[in-house]
Amino acid sequence: MRSSPLPRMSRRGRVTIGVLIGVFVLFTLLGWGVNAWTDWLWFDEVRYTQVFTGVLATRLLLFLLVGLGMAAVIAANLWLAHRLRPRMRPHSVEQATLERYRMLLSPRLGTWIALVAAVIGLFAGLSGQSRWSQWLLFRNGGNFGVKDPEFGVDVGFYVFQLPFWRYLLGVGFTAVVLALLGALAVHYIFGGVRLQGVGDRMTNGARAHLSTLVAAFVLLKFVAYLLDRRAMLLEYNEGAKLYGAGYADVNALLPAKEILAYISIVVAIAIIVFSNAVMRNLVWPGISLALLGVSAVAIGGIYPWAVQTFEVKPSARDKEAPYISRSIEATRSAFGLGGTKSAGYAANNFTPPASLATDTSVVSNIRLLDPQLVSETYTQLQQVRGFYDFGPKLDIDRYAVSGKTSDYVVGVREINYGELTPQQNNWINRHTVYTHGYGLVAAPANQVCNGQPYFVSGFLGDAGKETAGCSSSSEQIPAQQPRIYYGERMEADDYAIVGQTDEKRNVEFDRPTSTGGEQYYTYTGDGGVKIGSFTRRLLYSIKEQESNFLLSEAVNDNSKLLYVRNPRDRVEKVAPFLTLDGDPYPAVVNGRIQWIVDGYTTAATYPYAERVNLQAETTDELTGRGTFQLARENVNYIRNSVKATVDAYDGTVRLYQFDETDPVLKAWNKAFGGDLVLPKSAIPAELAEHFRYPADLFKVQRNLLTKFHVTDPGDFYSGQDFWQVPNVPDAPDSGQKQPPYYLFTEFPGQEGPRFQLTSAVTPNGRQNLAALISGSYVDGQPKLEVLELPDQTRTAGPVQVHQQMTNNGDIRQQLNLLSSNQAQVQYGNLLSLPFADGMLYVEPVYVKSNNQDAFPSLQKVLLSYGDGASYVALANNLSDGIKQLVEQGKRAGQGVPPPAGGTPPPSTGGAPPALTGELADAAAKVQSAIAEVKAAQASGDFERYGRALKTLDEAMTAFQQAQVAANPSAAPTPSGSPSASPPASGSASPAPTPNG
Repeated sequence: MRSSPLPRMSRRGRVTIGVLIGVFVLFTLLGWGVNAWTDWLWFDEVRYTQVFTGVLATRLLLFLLVGLGMAAVIAANLWLAHRLRPRMRPHSVEQATLERYRMLLSPRLGTWIALVAAVIGLFAGLSGQSRWSQWLLFRNGGNFGVKDPEFGVDVGFYVFQLPFWRYLLGVGFTAVVLALLGALAVHYIFGGVRLQGVGDRMTNGARAHLSTLVAAFVLLKFVAYLLDRRAMLLEYNEGAKLYGAGYADVNALLPAKEILAYISIVVAIAIIVFSNAVMRNLVWPGISLALLGVSAVAIGGIYPWAVQTFEVKPSARDKEAPYISRSIEATRSAFGLGGTKSAGYAANNFTPPASLATDTSVVSNIRLLDPQLVSETYTQLQQVRGFYDFGPKLDIDRYAVSGKTSDYVVGVREINYGELTPQQNNWINRHTVYTHGYGLVAAPANQVCNGQPYFVSGFLGDAGKETAGCSSSSEQIPAQQPRIYYGERMEADDYAIVGQTDEKRNVEFDRPTSTGGEQYYTYTGDGGVKIGSFTRRLLYSIKEQESNFLLSEAVNDNSKLLYVRNPRDRVEKVAPFLTLDGDPYPAVVNGRIQWIVDGYTTAATYPYAERVNLQAETTDELTGRGTFQLARENVNYIRNSVKATVDAYDGTVRLYQFDETDPVLKAWNKAFGGDLVLPKSAIPAELAEHFRYPADLFKVQRNLLTKFHVTDPGDFYSGQDFWQVPNVPDAPDSGQKQPPYYLFTEFPGQEGPRFQLTSAVTPNGRQNLAALISGSYVDGQPKLEVLELPDQTRTAGPVQVHQQMTNNGDIRQQLNLLSSNQAQVQYGNLLSLPFADGMLYVEPVYVKSNNQDAFPSLQKVLLSYGDGASYVALANNLSDGIKQLVEQGKRAGQGVPPPAGGTPPPSTGGAPPALTGELADAAAKVQSAIAEVKAAQASGDFERYGRALKTLDEAMTAFQQAQVAANPSAAPTPSGSPSASPPASGSASPAPTPNG
């Protein structure tokens, strides 16, 4: 009996290892089982079990198919290699060395083969199950009804079929390579392949086996070349700086791929024939493989490079023009830009018109409240308890109150568990007492009361209506169920246990009462997982690693567990195939507070379309400050195909189809039974009234329109008409892009005010205004519109306007008075509003004290009209600012320039007298200085522009002095000067002041 080459382990050691492995497997399976069971209970609660079962079954199926398939290929080739071993091996040092390995493997060869195949199959299966989304689209995807411009193949093949085919091809290559390496190792160990000794270095069986595997690899290269031909339409075209096959690709690389595919077939046949039937050696197969490699370099590399270098580059504009057109058309189609309505806007009026004072479509709806800045104000004035929170940014929505539709700044009073005191933050209080927030707090966006919002909803009883008198006498946006169990402030571990056996005993803190007491409540909604039984308590005790589920009396027979309470997380769990917008927002719909979440279907394989990174394209000043950052997902197709809602009280999730033409959503809906997403006709009318153009989609489309508004390929290639998104106006050096802003307003060409998302863009490399882009819904359909200003316009862009307004001599003095060591000035949204063939800019100015718990208070409003420099005003409110601009416009029509601070000289009540003497000379210098300011602005020379502003300020001062000398009683007094100290934030005001 031959001794084993390796020492045997003792029985006790084997038992110990077996026990340890068993314990590890037990706890692994237990953890997986608990997570699977609790997931099933959660999906059963929200009534979307088809998602759980569909994804789980698909992953298990792919794990088994790919894992078993890979294991079978590896095992079969290892077994075959052993079966083909030579019975007799020549004696040599090499064979003597290998004998000990043969002695180790031979007694349990089947076990070793099974073990190797199982390990490889396990990893292959894990890789395969992660492709569940590709498989579901592969099986359920249909046609787009759009054909690619090169092969005439429906786009559905690229989106639904190609990704999974490429994955299967990768699996095939992996299987063949591993099988080849494994077979080569077995042949070598058992003597089928030898490095030493007399005779052939390889037996006939080994040669036939290995050459067949090599031929299979080459045949897979044939398939790869065929798929590469289609995938070329997705690659980056360096010559045109766009995606999609260019001139050299279509005319050189495409035929090269076809030639290489045919060469691959010839090489595969040659390998098999010459290795086994003709010469029975590896010389000619090696030559064949070398031929394939040389062909790949020469035909697939050098030839396309030569065409690109010597034929395309010298005349790239003309050669690439047809392919640039393809990319423009595909990009506009893939990103929903095809229906963009572009219109010219002259912007040639630089004088404020008198109609500003009487307008009811634009001026009356100007939003003064900045949802980012007034969040602190909401928290301080509507918080009541320290654990209530409104988040770092509020939302904008519109409501019809008293028959008039206006936009409102809205926020939900949520529980912030991070603000609980140490006394409050024990397990009982955190999970059974402080379970919910209360109320949707809203204030009209265009009304200010003593520098504060004028609150109209979300009151906590009578006490909530006494916010310095700045609130309505009753709820104007009433919610029948104002409690907030599901909200944006909820983290993953913020679960709540609700429900009591004693109907008269309420333990959940509800809200403070007007008498100074506290009101308690018991949850009565349908949401939540029942945990009354011992089994359920044990289950969640293991899941949350918390013994109180079993020991605490707070958990009773009627208890329910509410978890996954963030509305965005709930929708993401229900619809894992959607990319969700980073800014969910609340709305009162039929008396219920609903979270509305925009869902996108995306793809990354739309031929010729531009590919963008969602995280990079959607990041701006607000990212991470009230909005979620999107994942680094590269896409070249996107649709806002789903509007999802989450009930803030019971957590009910509903998915509504919004884009009825999206093939990707149809494929997903089919994959999960056909009724996962409710049809668009099922959307309640009151809910549809609160839909808004989603911010992240708009950012992607806006950024693409900065280039793809140019549709002429020659102009696109030159890039001279490209735009850019300006930086934040009050912090341009930060490098952060100005976020788009929601407005309820009317733009030129629109039939009435709309709730629309708007953004200004500037020419690439310059700061003057190029266009305004807006997104809105018309009759339930998304509509993108572009107001394009003429080239070389004098109209300033957002950064320039902010600098011009704040650098104005008189305005700068007033702003300096507002800011001090005890307070700081904060600027709200700079709004760009087209009006009367000119541009009106409005920027609210807030002042925030440095005292603890201080909040920003609206103190002034900056306004500008025209080119951003000639007509500016700093007023106590919007109405006064508009009056100042109108008065400046009137004076300009009479030949009198405005003063440096933007405040008009007093009216004399009749026609102005003719200017003579020193006054006429001073007026002429002012006009000359204004002309120099405009010229310096147009030149883009900031140093010259600064000198021109200084000269204008000196000329204005000289003009005022000459005016006083001519008529001492006419000395102007700035109407916008600040008071000696800002009004106290707590002073009362009986009613709001509209528009400031």
